[in-house]
This record gives sequence, structure tokens and C-alpha cells, in this order.
Amino acid sequence: MEPMKYVIIIPDGCADGPIDELGARTPLEVADIPHMHRIAQTGRLGTVRTTPPDYSAGSDVCTMSLLGYDPVKYHPGRAPLEAAAMGLQLHPADWVFRCNLVTITDAVMQDHSAGHISDQEAHALLNTIRTALSGHADSPIQFHPGVSYRHLMTLRGHDFTGVKTTPPHDIPGQPVENFLPKGKGSELLKNLIAQSHAVLKNHEVNLTRRDLGENEATHIWLWGQGKAANIPTFAERFGKSGAMLTAVDLLRGIANLLGWQNIAVPGITSYHDTDYGSQGRATLAAIDQYDIVCTHIEAPDEASHQADFQTKIASLEAIDEHIVRPVLQKLADYPRWRVLIMPDHATYCTNRKHQDDPVPFAITGTHVPNAVPRRFTETDARASDLHVTKGHDLMDFFLHSGL
Repeated sequence: MEPMKYVIIIPDGCADGPIDELGARTPLEVADIPHMHRIAQTGRLGTVRTTPPDYSAGSDVCTMSLLGYDPVKYHPGRAPLEAAAMGLQLHPADWVFRCNLVTITDAVMQDHSAGHISDQEAHALLNTIRTALSGHADSPIQFHPGVSYRHLMTLRGHDFTGVKTTPPHDIPGQPVENFLPKGKGSELLKNLIAQSHAVLKNHEVNLTRRDLGENEATHIWLWGQGKAANIPTFAERFGKSGAMLTAVDLLRGIANLLGWQNIAVPGITSYHDTDYGSQGRATLAAIDQYDIVCTHIEAPDEASHQADFQTKIASLEAIDEHIVRPVLQKLADYPRWRVLIMPDHATYCTNRKHQDDPVPFAITGTHVPNAVPRRFTETDARASDLHVTKGHDLMDFFLHSGL
């Protein structure tokens, strides 16, 4: 029997709520996405809750759930997942934190991404932070540059068990005072955030951004802490090889821990300036080599965080045309295949935040029967009879149901 080919397409944060300017419709309901709708109309459509109780709807938690790993059992914290992407070797005594460059104006979180700051600018700022706040190579505090506004900080010799931190993208337009770190060890973290402002406020990068009217990187923001991750590989759990295509360190880190190949794609970014065609072509090439291919596109989520529903719609249409359409055409060459499309979580343009709503998913392919043809929208998914309450159960359904 021919082996089954599997493809997962993740338009990050594509699920949304009604938007007044769209006639109380969502971007999925407005966008011209015939190929996404085709998956729903020829297969199974439903909803899945990717955020367990008492967890936040972050991409770290929700993507692990989507890929078949119960966050309650396996989630080590967001920063350790990104450390895995960077190849950081964490000592057992190390705590690792996500370290955003952010814009805080008049004590309000203005922008979690410091205006989508460039890698070059961000690395220059982080090098200055490193010199000022860690000082030397043997310091217990170390900063590790990542992509754009996304970086890491490691701290050794302190205990942060039980400390509570908040993702900056969860508090747009809100005073930061109530969301600073709390609990054991939090004073050190709050001091580092406060000290970073003095270091950054007159940095030449920020002076240039100020002159250009761009958001400045006014502070670092520490969150998503944890210790080294240790989870079973995807082959150990499901017996299949895999590959990941993404522009986001977090997803690359999860892929590394799963034992998947990370495939570099020229021209892809986390925003709507990404090369959708390049990602589509790389996805097709990967299908020939791996049992399961996961292609992740960040652009809809970032547009939501900017309350930019028009760009979100444009990103969905580009994903449909340049990734979903050619994937469906490619899979038709194989005798046995399945494709799953879904976001990791919803992200609302109206409040610029991740939401823990159940999200729509659609599966089509070999031995996937169709019940009632519906469109790939939040409303149609809620109207279906298929609702998965534990997100990590969906992977087994995708891989094995009906076979």
C-alpha cells in the first residue's frame, strides 16, 4: 500500500470575531479563499479548542496542542521552545525568558514589536543592552539576539518558580504597571525592564527612528519563562517523519524538539511582505521528502495585532492562492493523502489580542467523508457536528480516522 502524505497549513491567528467595518463579518467570511473553502466542502469541518483551561492562548501552547502534544503534560514555557530554535544549550540551573523590544509610551504598552523593528537595528540595541546589563561573558545574565523584536535572556542562579509574566501582545493600549512580573524573583526582572529604558532612550537607533516618526524600542519586556524542554519526538509518538516551514523561531524550536527538519525558505518573513509563492514552492518540494509537512504563515496574526483587517484579508487571499491551491494540486498526484488547515488560535482585530475560542479546522483527503458542505469560516465550523474539546486529540484524528 502506498504511504500516506500529510500536509498541515497554519494561517496563524486567521480566526477572528465580527468586524463592524466588514458588516459584522470576519476576515475569513469576507476573503476570496476558494481553495480553503474547498477543503471544508469536500471533507470534514469542525472546531477544536487548542487552549487548555488555565492556559493563555499563546502560539506556544496552541501549536503544541495542534501538533498532538498536551500542553498540560509537555509545555515547558515559551522561551525554552525558542531556545531550542536558536540551538541554545541550557544548563539545568538556567531560566530562559522571552525578551521583546517594545514601545512603552506614557507607561502604556504602545507596540509589542517596536514598530516591527529590523534585525540590524534590534541587534545593535541588544548588544548595547548586553554591555550595560550583563557586562561580561561569565555574567549570570545573558542576552541572545533573535529575529526583529524577538530575543531571549537567560538567568542562572535564581529561582523563578511561580513568577507570573504577561505577553506584551496581550496588553496593547493598556498601562503596563499591572502587568509587570509578579511573584518570587520578580523584582530582579522589573529592575532589568526599568534599567533598559535608560540604556535605550537615547540610543542612535532610537534617535533615527524618532526622526523618521517610527516607534522606538523603549524597553525590553521579559515573559514566557521556563527551563530546558524535554519532550518525545513526533516519530516516537506517531511514527512519522516531518518538516516545518516557518519564519518564526518559536515554531522552529517546536520542530527541533519534535525531531522535524526545519526548511529554510528564501524571502519569507512574519509579515505581509513575505514571499508567499516561495513558501508554496518550498512546501511542494518538502511533500516529496517527508511523511508530514507543516507550513506556517504568521502574517494574519501580525495584521490582527495591528488591528489591520484589510491586510489580514489580503494575507488570507495570498495564502489561499500561493500555498493552499498548489498544495491541493500537488497532493492530487499521490494515491493517498490528507490535508489539515487551521489556525493555532484566534486573533481579533477589534482588540488586537489572541483569544481562547475554539478555532475552525478542515480536513480533506483519503477516506475523509463529507457530511454537509460548508465554507471554512468560524460560523460554519460552529454549525458543524464535529467539535474537539482537547486540541491534542485532533492529530490522532487527522492521522488515523477512517483508516
